[in-house]
Amino acid sequence: MPKRTGDFHAWRSQKLADPVNAANYLNAALEDSPEIFLSAIKDVIKARESVTAVAGMAGVAPETLHRTFSATGNPTLETLSSVLGVLGLKISIAPASGLATGNR
Repeated sequence: MPKRTGDFHAWRSQKLADPVNAANYLNAALEDSPEIFLSAIKDVIKARESVTAVAGMAGVAPETLHRTFSATGNPTLETLSSVLGVLGLKISIAPASGLATGNR
């Protein structure tokens, strides 16, 4: 068995501290499922700041942040936008692939 040369969680946290990597990670998670997306946001929060710090900067209680981004959470657009803003990210809308463009 190969020898482990590092801690995966530390490596992931280091990568997710970069907003470009975090955005790619969250977009991939969103394509997978809403539950995976909520879990991925928690990964990014933990990589960038503490949950308590992000909650404070986003204007919500830490318990609310934990509950909102749990597997059964249902964040409001306001909370999601606020948390993403603290993380240096934003929501973007794009056309679904395969849809024709033009005037309708």
